[in-house]
Amino acid sequence: MNPNWRTSSYTKSDSCVEVADNDPARVMVRDTKRREFGHLSLNPASWSRFIEATKQVSQ
Repeated sequence: MNPNWRTSSYTKSDSCVEVADNDPARVMVRDTKRREFGHLSLNPASWSRFIEATKQVSQ
């Protein structure tokens, strides 16, 4: 399955992170400005925990 890379709508033109979460087995994250460096591949449960933790920190 080819990754469907997307950026957050909150980043506007200063995108720095892209996420591909269209594969149910993994979530991939990469630096928008340095795509040639590759990506991180996480299991969906770990990604969900990370997102929840960042939401708590930003409140």
